[in-house]
Amino acid sequence: MLKKTKPTSPGTRNRVDNKQNLAENNPVKGLTTKGTRRRNGRNNQGKITVRHRGGGAKRKYRMIDWKREKFGISGKVAQIEYDPNRNANIALINYVDGEKRYILAPKGLEVGQMIQSGPEAELAMGNALPLRNIPVGMPIHNIELRPGKGAQMVRGAGTAALIQAKDEKYATIQLPSKEIRMVPVDGMATIGEVGNADHKNQKLGKAGRKRHLGIRPSVRGTAMHPGAHPHGGGEGRSGVGMKHPKTPWGKPALGKKTRKQKKYSDKYIVKDRRKKI
Repeated sequence: MLKKTKPTSPGTRNRVDNKQNLAENNPVKGLTTKGTRRRNGRNNQGKITVRHRGGGAKRKYRMIDWKREKFGISGKVAQIEYDPNRNANIALINYVDGEKRYILAPKGLEVGQMIQSGPEAELAMGNALPLRNIPVGMPIHNIELRPGKGAQMVRGAGTAALIQAKDEKYATIQLPSKEIRMVPVDGMATIGEVGNADHKNQKLGKAGRKRHLGIRPSVRGTAMHPGAHPHGGGEGRSGVGMKHPKTPWGKPALGKKTRKQKKYSDKYIVKDRRKKI
């Protein structure tokens, strides 16, 4: 539920929070990693590969069960928690054999609800089944690209995919980007839509909250000097000063295709999200 903050200060004047009834932010110790290294946008050589990253509040990484391999064992939703590492919420599952795991919390999942995974599981929200056993037209998320590897697609808040067709080997799925691609029918997927869809509608309200998230300021190229950016220099506010905008490294910034011409996964794509048909 979105809630506009009372403007008692400049930082709260335009702030819109996503108020949720979540459990206290105290993750299970055995399901968090200790001392995760912060890279701040740098690669293994220490070079910045993603700009505008750094600082931010400390985070503990919650280990999510992407594989959902506890076939035939029921689990009870103990609580729904905030996760600082993703825009979706997570649910703590207490399985009847005593094990605890985190999963992505689907929309409508409630504390006390029972969930299952495996080929024999019911077609109910939050249950994970092979694509082979999920009927056409049902919304799904947490989809495996390779059976047994764990979910890689449709994991963001408010997202869901639709099964459009199936054959012996592949299921044809429409992704949230409207791309249509084939996925092996033996891969697992979870029924329902990822929860916390209002995440994208909240407004931080002040620059400091952006810094808490580990995002540093970005500066316009036109405000720089010519040695730092192709858009820089000129007398006054002279604009880009060229026919097409460029990146700081002189590459075309708009319209140039960057995807590989012969990518291995092209054969699985039925309809490209980039092509207007």
